[in-house]
Amino acid sequence: MPYPPPLRAPSGPRRRTLLASAAGAALLVGCSAGPDSGGSSAASASERARARAARDSQGLLERYDAVLAAHPGLAQRLGPLRAQVAAHVRAFTDGTTPKPAKSSASPSAEPAVPAAERDALADLAAAERTLADRRAKALLEVPGELARLLASVAAAGATHAYLLTEGAK
Repeated sequence: MPYPPPLRAPSGPRRRTLLASAAGAALLVGCSAGPDSGGSSAASASERARARAARDSQGLLERYDAVLAAHPGLAQRLGPLRAQVAAHVRAFTDGTTPKPAKSSASPSAEPAVPAAERDALADLAAAERTLADRRAKALLEVPGELARLLASVAAAGATHAYLLTEGAK
């Protein structure tokens, strides 16, 4: 026995189609940064965020260098992570090398490195985690391409923190 026809045929698109279209449109608008998307104030905010990210990456790179100088036995383990942090510096500076980050203590102060390798790795992991969290929050306030770059580098930092922590066990 056939089913009876519906009392009322649906007119127009279904609710799911409308919701999916609205969500997709919102994502496209939120992820695109066109020339008219905020003017010079958005550009200067983006430039400041990029400069801060470059300084943060440079500071992290200096921390890796200090740990490697204090604990040369970690070179094989930290080498690939340090190389990625150096790539992040280049990505945020468009290939130019930023000036070294200056510490408030003195212009030539190097990051303090714990005497024990395990503690040095824990400090690096904490620095990576803190920076990844800060970048994850910052990506919500910057336009398209910079947000994608911050998200990618934050994910890499979180991965580095995991590798530094898990490898110490």
